Amino acid sequence: MPSRRFLRAALIFAACAGAAACGKNNEYAAPPPPKVTVVTPVEQNVTRYFEATGNTAAVNSVDLVARVQGFVQAISYKDGDYVKKGTSLFTIEPEPYKLKVDSAKAAVVSAQATLTQAQAEYQRQADLVQRQVSTQANYDKALAQRDSAQADVQSAQANERQAEINLSYTDVTAPFDGVVTARQVSIGQLVGASSPTTLATIVQLDPIWVNFTASERDVLQVRATLAKQGRTTASLLGIPVEVALQNDSGYPYQGKLDYIAPNVDPSTGTLAARATLENGDRALLPGYFVRVRIPAKPAPALLVPDVAIGSDQGGRYVLVVNKDNVVEQRKVEPGQLDGDLRVIESGLNKDDRVVVGGIMRAIPGQKVDAEERSASAAK
Repeated sequence: MPSRRFLRAALIFAACAGAAACGKNNEYAAPPPPKVTVVTPVEQNVTRYFEATGNTAAVNSVDLVARVQGFVQAISYKDGDYVKKGTSLFTIEPEPYKLKVDSAKAAVVSAQATLTQAQAEYQRQADLVQRQVSTQANYDKALAQRDSAQADVQSAQANERQAEINLSYTDVTAPFDGVVTARQVSIGQLVGASSPTTLATIVQLDPIWVNFTASERDVLQVRATLAKQGRTTASLLGIPVEVALQNDSGYPYQGKLDYIAPNVDPSTGTLAARATLENGDRALLPGYFVRVRIPAKPAPALLVPDVAIGSDQGGRYVLVVNKDNVVEQRKVEPGQLDGDLRVIESGLNKDDRVVVGGIMRAIPGQKVDAEERSASAAK
């Protein structure tokens, strides 16, 4: 029976302990506020950039055409050759045009001889009329013949010049330094028979143009900034422009802004602009799509780690902790990225504490336990 006594004693002890516990008040202990990491914005000078996409274009690209009729006698380059200005590329049989030049020269000599005779006859009639030996009619006739002979000389000289020009057209040369495309005619082919025949195309690669556009909003911002500085749009010409190909990590190509359109295209709402780049190694080819950026003068800016930037249907925002350690959502206008830091153009003050760690635990309107760090340590 000892076991029964032990069991009864255990039940009596448990009942007494339960009664004692029921006599105490139940109290709720609130959990501590969640811990987050905050930083104050970095304040420093930043070089801002205007960024756009554009495409490369040849400064000069010309179809080489046959301006006179004849058979192609020689082709003096290989398809794709880089040639200098004045290099002979095609020869159209020159002999018929040389003969025309010789004929025109002979016509000039004949006309000059006729003029010499007419001039002598005019001078003779002028002397006779002055001595009242010849009639006025003879004088007028000699004068007309002299003037006609002078006109014949001028006409013959013009024909000679035209014949020489046509002869020069038989040698098709490069109008500038560039790369010549594949030929479109063969040796012995008749060209220029009914209309100018395209022989090939030459493309200038150095320098090269980069065409791009700026949105109307960017244009208004730039013009407002220039107005504050007392400058005009013309003062932008010559400023540095940086260019990169699609597979470049940086902006290895440097040029200068050389053209800004005088009007905004109403159909696209953009303003056309152009930069010129040296391209001695011909790394850039016409038709490439490129990234373009134009640096502005360094100016003060506030920056925060890029991880602090969030977005919702209302736009971009950051979470800040106020003086009461309550989380607030702050709408901001982010700018360019500088390393791991993002420029904040508006919406943030230099003393704001921005949440960069524990963002998922930072709920707007609730208190947090904020641990402050430097922005560089939080990157």
